[in-house]
Amino acid sequence: MGVEITWWGHATVALRDSGVRVLTDPLLVRRLAHLRRRRGAVPPPEAAGAELVLVSHLHADHLHVGSLARVPAGATVLLPRGARAAVPALRRLRGRLRLVEVVPGDRLAFGPLDVRVVPAAHDGRRIALGPQRAPALGYVVTGEARTYFAGDTGLFDAMAEEVGPCDVALLPVGGWGPFLGHGHLNPERAAVALARLGAPAAVPVHYGTYWPIGMDGVRPREFHTPGLDFVQEAARVAPAASVHRLAHGESVTLAPAPPGRVGGRGRAGGRGPDLRGESGREGGAG
Repeated sequence: MGVEITWWGHATVALRDSGVRVLTDPLLVRRLAHLRRRRGAVPPPEAAGAELVLVSHLHADHLHVGSLARVPAGATVLLPRGARAAVPALRRLRGRLRLVEVVPGDRLAFGPLDVRVVPAAHDGRRIALGPQRAPALGYVVTGEARTYFAGDTGLFDAMAEEVGPCDVALLPVGGWGPFLGHGHLNPERAAVALARLGAPAAVPVHYGTYWPIGMDGVRPREFHTPGLDFVQEAARVAPAASVHRLAHGESVTLAPAPPGRVGGRGRAGGRGPDLRGESGREGGAG
């Protein structure tokens, strides 16, 4: 057994581990503002099916309220603390979804899964000139396998220590425009991150899906090649890792690594409150 991973494009990944469906940063539309989906079909309705949703930060291509509205009623959504105050549109989800705000260091149980919240080196503001109200996050989901979803992040010194042991790393390797700003991983930096983490498997995400309208001819390599570039860079700096470059809508099932194959220096800690119960940081969708 292990974890089944389906990449729906950009940072949207569906995980199935221990019978639980988990969805990351759902963006399930053809167009978002000036961005259009240039590769891969719009995910089908069943792509929104999840019991648990992980939102890494407040940028509209990661916290997309319209896509969250497609998630089945009753699902739990983990959000950076401060998200509801910074994104009033989340009120639309009142009564449908359970919104739980978290910060790095939180550890929560969701049925058979353990979810640990880790930091990310990224600007987590809703808009570029708005106030910094919520941190950017990553998540480590542990069930039959340990899966690290990096969200959107740059390299940072304590990455391996904060993430700890993992079997598979979902790493961003590009973006949605011709230039990557501060706090992002390109293929080269993502390969270095993989080497530092020591994960035996990786799936590149956050590339080759959305692109600004009218800019198809501007630095097209930044759209088309980050996934392949990451495969090549990882083979050079993290040769022990297997990289699974998925097409949009494609799935792979990965088994947990044998003992001793997983890198990182995990931190000790007890199992946190059960997200299916009444404890934990929950405040409704107000």
